[in-house]
Amino acid sequence: MDFSERKRIRLEDFDYSRNGAYFITLCTQNRLKVLSEIVPVGDGSPVPKLTYFGKFIQGYIEKIPEKYPTVTIDKYVIMPDHIHFLISIENDGTGNPSPTTNTVIAWFKYQTTKEINRCRNTAGRRFWQRSFFDHVVRNKQDFEDIWYYIDTNPQRWIEKYSGK
Repeated sequence: MDFSERKRIRLEDFDYSRNGAYFITLCTQNRLKVLSEIVPVGDGSPVPKLTYFGKFIQGYIEKIPEKYPTVTIDKYVIMPDHIHFLISIENDGTGNPSPTTNTVIAWFKYQTTKEINRCRNTAGRRFWQRSFFDHVVRNKQDFEDIWYYIDTNPQRWIEKYSGK
């Protein structure tokens, strides 16, 4: 059997706990569309309408800064089968080590999977895909571009799935 090596998606020798902003994407296992539905609002622009699980996930997103006070959630969107986060890590200067993006996302995935499996009576099932995509935000323009990408993700979803 040929087992190809997984593609490395993280920067080698980069300290993911250092101060800065990070763009993170998590996908549900098998891209299961259970987090939201993209629907038009009054002006016709599409927005995610969160499902029960999506609302649950949103609650855990909002708990991240409580769990990790040096982490700020700058922006996020909960799509049907994935989440985009724009987070910032700011060392508080207390000498306590800042969490890494991996620590934050591992906690988030563990907590949400545990609770969702409890609700669905599916103990031990994977809810999220293995790993996650991250991008180190390099400058103000990169930050603004990612902010725009997150804002416009529902529109791109409609365009992709409506054939327009």
